[in-house]
Amino acid sequence: MRSNGDAQKLGLRAGEEVEVRSREEILRTLDADGRLDGLPFQPEMLAYCGQRLRVWKVAHKTCDTINKTGGRRMSDAVHLEGVRCDGSAHGECQANCLLFWKEAWLKRPGDPDTVAAAPPACDEAVLWRNVTVEGDINVDNDPTWVCQITRLFAATTPLPWWDARQYLQDVLHGNVGAWKMVCTLTQAAYSKLVFAGIGYRALIWLFNQWQKLWGGKPFPLASGLLPRGAKTPTGELDLQVGEWVEIRSADEIRATLGPDAKNRGLLFDPEMVKFCGERHQVQRRVLRLIEEPTGKMIRMKNPCIVLQDVYCRGECTPRRLGCPRAIDSYWREIWLRRSSGASASG
Repeated sequence: MRSNGDAQKLGLRAGEEVEVRSREEILRTLDADGRLDGLPFQPEMLAYCGQRLRVWKVAHKTCDTINKTGGRRMSDAVHLEGVRCDGSAHGECQANCLLFWKEAWLKRPGDPDTVAAAPPACDEAVLWRNVTVEGDINVDNDPTWVCQITRLFAATTPLPWWDARQYLQDVLHGNVGAWKMVCTLTQAAYSKLVFAGIGYRALIWLFNQWQKLWGGKPFPLASGLLPRGAKTPTGELDLQVGEWVEIRSADEIRATLGPDAKNRGLLFDPEMVKFCGERHQVQRRVLRLIEEPTGKMIRMKNPCIVLQDVYCRGECTPRRLGCPRAIDSYWREIWLRRSSGASASG
């Protein structure tokens, strides 16, 4: 596993303009498996070589969606504005993941190219060969896929939620404003008090009354209302890309969920509550995506809907506050209704 040296650290901040290095320079940073610090450089990323882009967020941390351990620390990486994986090298996966870029793969405009010191340990053929697990006997009909997200746990280290330095870094890196971070941490503390079980309903009521005073969002409660064992309802709208929809209220959606807050296996996440009541356009219908823990492609019986500019902000879920990964939120059609409005409330 090739490691990132100090000479490759740029100390980037959100909003900075960078240039993606040439493919030859990037290949020289990779080990024989096409990785740097355990993080794969994907074939989908080659199209951005030589382009000038802007840093969206510094990826000094991320969330563990594989083993569900909470936050994870990553070194010397950023997310670039609008640069998501199109799945073209991974079976047309539609997860639309925000890509991670090691600082060694970037440079500030005007900086010199990297001087070649030795032949690269990796070439483009290696990148393409390693999009699946080597030796997978099902490689032709059901391969086990390898991408940045399926290898994210191995490319990071544990980050306890109580390590306050991460929240300071969020502000110093420009990922989030200081006041926004104060509000996020204050709400997180209040949520811990709510779920302590003392005065549960009264505390939620007080929170919602306070939010109403200034037009804020209700308490992010996503628990289901259906009894255990009850079959969750379905609803089909046959929504198409570009259509406007209104997201139903949190109470309407909770009425379609079991005790695990899922509808036919799809989780209604607390991060989604803040979007309830808003109008957004349909961005795409998701029919297949790679399951992160297994690397297997999941083909859905019922499509999930992704809405424009609706993604996880990492604002109210314990152990991943401030996560910059911006995972798209998936919606069942029964959670939406068609809208004639042409402006989003977000």
